Amino acid sequence: MSDVMIPLMEDFYSLQGEGFYSGRAAYFIRYAGCDVGCVWCDVKESWDKEAHPEVKLSTLIQRVKDSGTDFVVITGGEPAMYDLTAITDALHAENIEIAIETSGAYKIVGDFDWICLSPKKFKMPIEENYAIATELKMIIFNKSDFKWGEELQAKVSDKCILYMQPEWDKSEEMLPLMVDYVKEHVEWNVSLQTHKFLNIP
Repeated sequence: MSDVMIPLMEDFYSLQGEGFYSGRAAYFIRYAGCDVGCVWCDVKESWDKEAHPEVKLSTLIQRVKDSGTDFVVITGGEPAMYDLTAITDALHAENIEIAIETSGAYKIVGDFDWICLSPKKFKMPIEENYAIATELKMIIFNKSDFKWGEELQAKVSDKCILYMQPEWDKSEEMLPLMVDYVKEHVEWNVSLQTHKFLNIP
């Protein structure tokens, strides 16, 4: 194993709370560093890479193995700012399935089993990432985001699974609109941040 250093904000074993794998046990690896700058980001402390110590890849892989998981979610921050080849190779060597959650603003370098594209208007995805997205997760902050979701739906493949998720603080306002929208646009699904309801990380 190439023992590279990982700019890690945090890692923990929990349940995936959002999207297609909601409810599945998952080990989360949250990379430090992000320049997308979402105003409603709930992990703003991840933005400053220098605020978090780097961790040896071998140390991190051992923690993943010790958890007993078969599924890792690489998130951030913005993990695609980095070359993720070493960590995905090391995880696959342990027969662990890997998902990435990314804004798509950078080229995705690494071998992933699942690519969740969660675009942000502040720094849009690069074009090549639409074609490789397995899941499109649109955060619904205001009514105009429904139209934006339709625009990006036209860019992803027909096999990409479509989700819309309310921004947490706007849930009460947006969820009724989302329910009506999905009933009329059956190719879409509603995603909820179930980990927040469960009060788990």
